[in-house]
Amino acid sequence: MGVLNVTPDSFSDGGRFVRLDDAVARGLQMAEEGAAIIDVGGESTRPGAQPVDLHEELRRVIPVIARLRDRTSAILSVDTSKPEVMHAAAAAGAAMINDVRALRAPGSLEAAVMSGCAVCLMHMLGEPRTMQESPAYVDVVGEVREFLGARVEACLGAGLPAERIVLDPGFGFGKTLAHNLQLLRHLGELSVDGLPVLAGLSRKSTVGALTGRPADERVHGSIALAVIAALNGARILRVHDVAGTVDALSVVAAFEGHPARANLGG
Repeated sequence: MGVLNVTPDSFSDGGRFVRLDDAVARGLQMAEEGAAIIDVGGESTRPGAQPVDLHEELRRVIPVIARLRDRTSAILSVDTSKPEVMHAAAAAGAAMINDVRALRAPGSLEAAVMSGCAVCLMHMLGEPRTMQESPAYVDVVGEVREFLGARVEACLGAGLPAERIVLDPGFGFGKTLAHNLQLLRHLGELSVDGLPVLAGLSRKSTVGALTGRPADERVHGSIALAVIAALNGARILRVHDVAGTVDALSVVAAFEGHPARANLGG
């Protein structure tokens, strides 16, 4: 999954793809590099991020999704928590909803069911503005798994079939470095009912803490964590640096005896 932030304030690439032509070109580039999914987001969820109103988020993401739908066969995902954006994105050609709030906002679960899209349910402790203010758990792996299990039950109960659900432990969303590493070590345990797990570690503060590098210099550390996540059971990797990650996953696939997967980005 390639990250396409059409925002002025995302932590890594904020402001780079706010123009429609630039965003579309970047999405097409990631698809050519091997991304099976392009995740388009119009509201930053970095620590301390401020909310974006509905009309502005629609203005940012819908034209990008519509233009990409006409020019690539990659799966298009919308990174949003707003039901109105989910509806509009699905109508424009999105086939996946990536929600950091795991469809807990009023109306979002119903919108996701009606959309026909796949959904990614993510764990987040608190809200983006405050989530990194001393996050604490008794058992981070157990608590994240319990939360994801409860959200799966809610989705199934609302009529969303299991084959449309992906789970994300939410690396960096209300977690310390120690929490993130613990979740990474036990990633396979988070696959509730065998559902696929997405791992999003690319360029995050975890990489910075481990390497001492700023966000725009975290490519190598991010790829290393992507490989570890893949080896620990992640089925989808959400990344900024598609080409390098695909190369690394090709090596992993060959090592595991699945060379045919190498050209699919894992």
